[in-house]
Amino acid sequence: MNTEEYAKTIAKNLKRLAYEHNKTQADISRDLKINKQTLSSWMNGQRIPRMPNVDLLCEYFNCRRTDILEPYMPKPLERLTAFEKNIILAYRNAPEAMQDAVLVLLGLTK
Repeated sequence: MNTEEYAKTIAKNLKRLAYEHNKTQADISRDLKINKQTLSSWMNGQRIPRMPNVDLLCEYFNCRRTDILEPYMPKPLERLTAFEKNIILAYRNAPEAMQDAVLVLLGLTK
């Protein structure tokens, strides 16, 4: 994976984690005392955070480094929470045009 792809992977993961924790960039920036422009550059795939910042984000989102640094791999169906299963059901029952929008929002497709 080249640097650009790596930055995009991190950006997707940060967006997903923020979404899952109902946090905005402003929330994260304020809570972690990270410059808004710096955080934005990470979440837009323009720059890669240094490891101390990755660790800070991991603590904030209660996740592992791999959850930020590696491509996202969805859980097997049997390990999904009830909320996650409801999202899948809603996705399957949504009109096709909405399904594509959901996948983009969750960062699963471009």
